[in-house]
Amino acid sequence: MATIEAVHARQILDCKARPMVEVTVKTSEGITTRGAAPTGQSVGMHESFVLRDGNPNEYHGQGVRKAVDNVNNVISPALLGMDIEDQSAIDKAMLALDGTAQKSVLGGNAIYSTSIAALRAGAATAGRPVFEHIARGPLATVPVPSFNVVNGGRYGKVYQAFNEFLIMPYKAQTIDEAVEIGVEIFERLGKVLEKYVGSPPVVAKSYGYAAPSSDPRVVLELVQEAIDGTGHGKKVAFALDCASSETYDPATRTYELNGSRVSSSELISYTRQLTEQFDFVFIEDLLDENDWEGFTEAVREIKRSIILGDDLIVTNPAFLERAIQQHAVDGFILKPNQVGTITEALQTFDTAVENGLLAVPSGRSGGVIDDVVMDLSVGLQVPFQKNGAPRSGERIEKLNFLMRAADSIPDSRLADVPAIVRF
Repeated sequence: MATIEAVHARQILDCKARPMVEVTVKTSEGITTRGAAPTGQSVGMHESFVLRDGNPNEYHGQGVRKAVDNVNNVISPALLGMDIEDQSAIDKAMLALDGTAQKSVLGGNAIYSTSIAALRAGAATAGRPVFEHIARGPLATVPVPSFNVVNGGRYGKVYQAFNEFLIMPYKAQTIDEAVEIGVEIFERLGKVLEKYVGSPPVVAKSYGYAAPSSDPRVVLELVQEAIDGTGHGKKVAFALDCASSETYDPATRTYELNGSRVSSSELISYTRQLTEQFDFVFIEDLLDENDWEGFTEAVREIKRSIILGDDLIVTNPAFLERAIQQHAVDGFILKPNQVGTITEALQTFDTAVENGLLAVPSGRSGGVIDDVVMDLSVGLQVPFQKNGAPRSGERIEKLNFLMRAADSIPDSRLADVPAIVRF
């Protein structure tokens, strides 16, 4: 039995030059692996706690040296000698050390980084890739990537409430074709937007193009123009990440939409009309993270798209169980750092599958080159995933991972997304 011989953490930087925790695990057989905890641009209130130092003299308070110390001084001594292939026992030991629902004592970033490093060491000990190590059955497919091409937010006089406008080459025949289509449309869109705004488009915080209009319909029409200009119109559909918790006002129970404040029902009605004009594979976080009634209404009213919860579910099995009971989602965004351990994330995935719901792996805006969500995407044989804009190293690496995986899996094929779309 290979055991944990050493656990050591350090502070490094994510793709946005913000501090994050990286953990190295060494086994008794000499295997050494690493894990790091990315953080989203927006963090849901129910996510595992990201422990930062709050020291204004270092990275504007964003340092993670307290979390690093917790790994080195609390987690490490507790894990020494444990079976490296018993992921569940390792994660449970860390949860017991912390003792809080949101990992607020040791820090979700400390626990999750250690969990990833242990997972990779366990896979290496077993002599197989991580995606094969966590597979629930035979590997046959790679997921279809979706590309975040336009980002919402405030840009000059424009305030676009919807966070991400995505495209998905869901009818591509191979992963190579899917990647090429996404890159080609993204490049074409730059020219379309430059013509529309009269100057080169701004790069947004998540590396897509800055939204040129406050009207979602206008944005979609411009993206459609880029799609049509490449000749791939019959192979590509849309997706949305609304991130509506960012614009929700609990006092008035309203959301921002194209310069106005609207109710949940009005936002749902508007989005339903969009789905009748454009083909959407999925719509994510249409409502606030606590608007359970709104999500249930959205699932009931919007028939031409899959309704996904991200901030609503935060990859937490308890929240997913509630969503199942209330028929609040058709699936969820799988971000393991939201819940804090690999074991809990896989439990949430298994619960989703058992209840006929989709799990859609996604990276975070503060990403890392070797994001374990790619192993989850292939190993769990999901139909599609979120890859970000085809720009910047850690996002390009996700696409390269899919192409390498397809090359390594005998007779692999692209997942059959046309079989599950609702338009």
